[in-house]
Amino acid sequence: MREGADRAASMSAQPAVPRAVAAAAATAEAKLTHPGKAILAGGIAGGIEICITFPTEYVKTQLQLDERANPPRYRSIGHCVRLTIQEHGVKGLYRGLSSLLYGSIPKSAVRFGMFEFLSNIAKDSSGKLDNKRSLLCGLGAGVAEAVLVVCPMETIKVKFIHDQSSLNPKYKGFFQGVREIVREQGLRGTYQGLTATVLKQGSNQAIRFFVMTSLRNWYLGDNPHRKMNPLITAAFGAAAGAASVFGNTPLDVIKTRMQGLEAHKYKNTLDCAYQILKKEGLLAFYKGTVPRLGRVCLDVAIVFVIYEEVVNVLNKVWKTA
Repeated sequence: MREGADRAASMSAQPAVPRAVAAAAATAEAKLTHPGKAILAGGIAGGIEICITFPTEYVKTQLQLDERANPPRYRSIGHCVRLTIQEHGVKGLYRGLSSLLYGSIPKSAVRFGMFEFLSNIAKDSSGKLDNKRSLLCGLGAGVAEAVLVVCPMETIKVKFIHDQSSLNPKYKGFFQGVREIVREQGLRGTYQGLTATVLKQGSNQAIRFFVMTSLRNWYLGDNPHRKMNPLITAAFGAAAGAASVFGNTPLDVIKTRMQGLEAHKYKNTLDCAYQILKKEGLLAFYKGTVPRLGRVCLDVAIVFVIYEEVVNVLNKVWKTA
């Protein structure tokens, strides 16, 4: 009789383990995003975002290139906008958009694809990515996008915007401008400021993904299946963007100077930083912070919202193991 009771107890206990394992596997599977989906969703999000926010990027770049020794041409953000529209029309605020548009799609695709690839490796057995690992995954994503896409794209964009300020602009369009840059400076001409770009993008994405993951983990708590409203995602994204702006605007200023038409004045990244500090003072490292803050907060909020929504759609139509 006791043997029968033991056997019954054993049989009733057996299903508990598989159910627990299955539940954990289901949770992990739900938390993972296939890198292929991340690449597609990231590309779509990046293309839409840049079309919305480019004028703020234009103003930020002009203010950063407007060195005090010139003397400065622009007195404020509003003055820069008014002068640009007076001289070039509203379309002048979109000068250099083509280079960013062509680059933003692969940039976001590489960023999110690499982040999901690394985070899928870094997540624990329950499918959760902790805050510290998200920082490292974001760093890896930022370095990848800097080398593969951002540096040549940003160099071309800065040269185009800087060229518009000259008396005789020589770049007539995207392809003609790229041909001219490569003809005069070779392929290296599109990779000016690589070190500064890697530092900027690496720190950018490390900060953004760290803040975004920290806020998401806090919001979800012990319920990984809790639904995140797009407005919540946008608010978290804006916070992540703001943190990255205050964290690395000095690197962004150095990168912009290293990629401008007067980049030959600087021996290297450190020399550029030294000259800015010596000639313009510490505050020069935060030139363009306000327009950049507006653009980046909007940028990151839009990208994360669109990315999450596109992934949700892809999860319904694209079944992955």
